[in-house]
Amino acid sequence: MAAARSGKRVVRAVAGDPGLDADASAEMLACAAEGIPFEVVPGVAAAVGVPAYAGVPLRDEHGTDVRFIDAAHADDRCWTEVGASDATVVISTTLDAVGSVAGELVAGGRKPDTALTVTVAGTTTRQRTWTATLGTITQVLKSAKVLPAAGGGQPVIAVVGERSAADRRDELSWFESKPLFGWQVLVPRTKEQAASLSDQLRSYGAVPDEVPTIAVEPPRTPQQMERAVKGLVTGRYEWIAFTSVNAVKAVREKFEEYGLDARAFAGIKVAAVGEQTAASLVEFGVKPDLVPSGEQSAAGLLEDWPPYDPVFDPIDRVFLPRADIATETLVAGLIELGWEVDDVTAYRTVRASPPPAETREAIKGGGFDAVLFTSSSTVRNLVGIAGKPHNVTVIACIGPATAKTAEEHGLRVDVMSPEPSVHKLAAALADFGAERRAAAVEAGEVVKRPSEKRPARRRARS
Repeated sequence: MAAARSGKRVVRAVAGDPGLDADASAEMLACAAEGIPFEVVPGVAAAVGVPAYAGVPLRDEHGTDVRFIDAAHADDRCWTEVGASDATVVISTTLDAVGSVAGELVAGGRKPDTALTVTVAGTTTRQRTWTATLGTITQVLKSAKVLPAAGGGQPVIAVVGERSAADRRDELSWFESKPLFGWQVLVPRTKEQAASLSDQLRSYGAVPDEVPTIAVEPPRTPQQMERAVKGLVTGRYEWIAFTSVNAVKAVREKFEEYGLDARAFAGIKVAAVGEQTAASLVEFGVKPDLVPSGEQSAAGLLEDWPPYDPVFDPIDRVFLPRADIATETLVAGLIELGWEVDDVTAYRTVRASPPPAETREAIKGGGFDAVLFTSSSTVRNLVGIAGKPHNVTVIACIGPATAKTAEEHGLRVDVMSPEPSVHKLAAALADFGAERRAAAVEAGEVVKRPSEKRPARRRARS
């Protein structure tokens, strides 16, 4: 309230819906009494949201009655009432209290074979749901080795009912059945580079962890880049070719230094090596004229690049801003097509600083379920700054050259992208995860992430 009176905007976040939070109601009344304007944004109560994420509909076409109970405040009368009814009951309780809650319902009149689902850590990638009956739930949780447990007091949502759809969870479990559900995936790229890739991994249920393996620094001699940018403005070039997002960033920063914007590209043809580089250009306000129709690489760009034609091309020169360690493939190919190339170092790539000790231990100890390698340099640099990934970790590579480097470093390559695209690589990993999951389900096994299959450490002899 003090912050609001000083002119600031204040957000008060509560668990679930504000209307179900007594403290939130008291705070709203206090604000009203002080004349402080406020808004209420409806939320989703855990008792409704968690079953939806667990694939357990609370009401069917027959319009089943639904009751909500907080077990911590329920008395004998409450248990007798819901026990004698045929309503679907949604109970907020804790993992170690589920057995006693089931006993109360049976004592109140529910049959021991009544269907029951229990969900812990609902709506998060740690979510786990068990299906049982009121009579068997305690044994099911013990068999799953979650009882007794240090985390026995974890909040859970239990759904009980004759028509609770618990027996159709295989069909309705849309969240926990995602191909990479709960997988910790190491993405050896900067947050800026990995943004769309990480979003894609999250859509598969994974938890991406971006660890940069390279750092980008300005060129040691900036004069060459300065001359090229000035030549871009004065009409020295017919084309400019961008082979990375970092190249776009380097040119953009130089433009801003000179007070220029995307209009400086007027009359110049722009090429991008792939979809991410093209997206970076569009964000800058430039729509590329050429993006490879096939392989997203220097070779793919050359496949579609037109040969120099003195009749249609008034200028025969191409500006190629790139990294200091880039290969000569594109330069040689453009020269072969009749173009002159100003091959300019726009930025330098250096090995990044090592990640935190916790991350290094997770990499070497098998804490990650998978790692995505998008180039040979990411393999060399990750091993150099953090060590070799554990042999349980799934290794996914963007192409043959990257896979070869991984194998040279003693890594087993499990997944190969069908095309040199980071998004195709993520999709290939998702397919791999889906196949693993399907095989485990068919074999009647508990679906486990790769990191959960690490051998237990031997205890040191005393």
